[in-house]
Amino acid sequence: MPSAENILLATFRCSRHGMILVRLDQRLVQVNSKFCGLLGYQENELLERPLAEFTYPEDAILAQKLFDNVANGRMKRFEIVLRLVNERGENLLSHLTAHSVLDASGKPGLCAIAVEDITEKDKAEDKLRIAAKIYESSEEGVVVTDREGIIQFVNPAFTMITGYSPEEALGKNPNILKSGRHTQEFYELMWGSLNTEGKWEGEIWNRSKNGEAYLERLRITSIRDAAGRTTHYTAIFSDLTQIRDTEEKIRYQAYHDILTGLPNRSLYFDRVRQAITRAQRGGKKLGVMFLDLDDFKKINDRLSHSAGDLMLQGVATRLVGCLRDTDTVARIGGDEFTILLEDVDGEKQSSVVAGKIMRSISEPYFYNSEELFVSASLGIAIYPADGASVEDLTKNADIAMYHAKDLGKNNFQFFTESMNQKVVKRLEVETNLRKALDKDEMFACYQPKVDLKTGRIVGMEALIRWRRDGLDIVLPNEFIPLAEETGLILGLDEWMLGKACAFNRRIHDGGDEEFSVAVNVAVNVSAKAFESPDLVKSIQDVVALSGLSPRYIELEVTESSIIRNMDQAVTVLCRLREIGFNISMDDFGTGYSSLSYLAKLPINILKIDRSFIVDLVSNPKSRSIAKAIVSMSHEMDIKVVAEGVEKAEQLEYLRGIGCDEVQGYLFCRPLLENDMEDLIKSRVQYQSH
Repeated sequence: MPSAENILLATFRCSRHGMILVRLDQRLVQVNSKFCGLLGYQENELLERPLAEFTYPEDAILAQKLFDNVANGRMKRFEIVLRLVNERGENLLSHLTAHSVLDASGKPGLCAIAVEDITEKDKAEDKLRIAAKIYESSEEGVVVTDREGIIQFVNPAFTMITGYSPEEALGKNPNILKSGRHTQEFYELMWGSLNTEGKWEGEIWNRSKNGEAYLERLRITSIRDAAGRTTHYTAIFSDLTQIRDTEEKIRYQAYHDILTGLPNRSLYFDRVRQAITRAQRGGKKLGVMFLDLDDFKKINDRLSHSAGDLMLQGVATRLVGCLRDTDTVARIGGDEFTILLEDVDGEKQSSVVAGKIMRSISEPYFYNSEELFVSASLGIAIYPADGASVEDLTKNADIAMYHAKDLGKNNFQFFTESMNQKVVKRLEVETNLRKALDKDEMFACYQPKVDLKTGRIVGMEALIRWRRDGLDIVLPNEFIPLAEETGLILGLDEWMLGKACAFNRRIHDGGDEEFSVAVNVAVNVSAKAFESPDLVKSIQDVVALSGLSPRYIELEVTESSIIRNMDQAVTVLCRLREIGFNISMDDFGTGYSSLSYLAKLPINILKIDRSFIVDLVSNPKSRSIAKAIVSMSHEMDIKVVAEGVEKAEQLEYLRGIGCDEVQGYLFCRPLLENDMEDLIKSRVQYQSH
């Protein structure tokens, strides 16, 4: 029978772990082949060398303390995890289990140590820990079942999505989530895929603990052992309900107006295209309407945008109420709406709907207990007569709508080809107007203003004129409103001011002292200019370039141009008066609340509109208005100028009521610069008595 010593030696040598005998000074006395293999050394390269030589320095210090405790008899065994360093300099994470070996006197003399390389095991555990952390933090639900389908593991996302806690789910079958929305065939196909391919993926309806059904994206995978037998199933799923809801919301927002909930331009155009296709097949007609609220901006300016938004929502509701379910109303921006009427008989049926819309919109709206009213202008185009595409139909309905506005607003009009020709001409004028200044087609005329007491010319009004292509004269009423709409008026304003200042400087300087004359020049400041925060500086810069003193310049403004933002206008005009400019209000009496605003404005000249002058002789009311304006103005130290004087009787009445200055065809038509200069040189004196 082998001795105990031989048995122990055999065990030492054939152990699956590295085995070493170490003296208490850590020198290696004996090593087995497994330990040699771990470090990559031969046995003779290890014996009598300290274990610390093959230990990571920081770990060797800790090991030394343990060996000291064994030597002092304070412990008989210890376990430690430390890093050994192999022959290639690589760290091996090792688990050491040490037992003291007593000598003949019963004192510790050696340590028998089992060494296990746990590097790969630790890596695997790290991976498991990481995987577990991923599953715990994942937003996707995770379920692991055994081969019988009994739940073994769930992660927190499973609980969050389904409402079932781990305690409620473990040991149960996943059919606790079954929604009842799928057929038996659905599940048979699922299990067929799992059994043949080892996986299944798709969308499935399940039911949470509180009974709510939810749509999920599910991936099931079978886990098999080395022999290919299924041992477990893993299911990973995500709740698609919120995603689908979000997608639907995004899709809705992409095709609907946020404020009113109506279809937007994109959806409207798509529906009209589809309607055109149906109409082509069936030989039907369509009605396309373009609606714009009249003077809607006043609601926003006077009250607030909140009031405007509520009114737009109210208009949307009323429009929907005027239509059939098969029709479409859309908001395509601001206060503009479009309407599609399917399968109409033409103008007759469209007229009925349009009338219904106009009446509905004109009913009062309420905001903070205040009644508000708004009207609309509406244009109508009929398919196929007025266009074969959504673009043409909408454009022509828009043209008809603008024609309705030109006719006084609050009405509807059908598109006609003559309207289109007018728009084409308008576009042509706009295109040419954009090039007019660069092509030097603009020129200035001047109409003198006469002092009624002396009969002498004391000023002149600068008027812009346009000779297109060097031939045709375009009337101001044809291009000035267009210039206002497009913003081109700003360039025209600046050009006219510079031209007028330079000419007046020439008049003042004369050529000799005898000719030098001091007259004022009046230049219009457009409504668009008051939207610029740099208006004062712009005017100053132009005037400074001419060298003319501001006191010889009269800036004409209209009530309509400043009423949009009265506070800002007052600030700007006060600054211009401080600089030395004269401020004149043109077309007085034709706007709104003229008397109340007159007291606020820093004007020193007021012009009576020609509409009061034209029937001054025949209309007692016009005479009364003119007389009241003169009297009131003089009380406020404001000079009064009457424009459009063409008859001697008008002149006599104006002189009789104390009007200060006049201008009109009775004295002189607008003149070119050279002619105006000659007139002033002549020092003409019109009859003053």
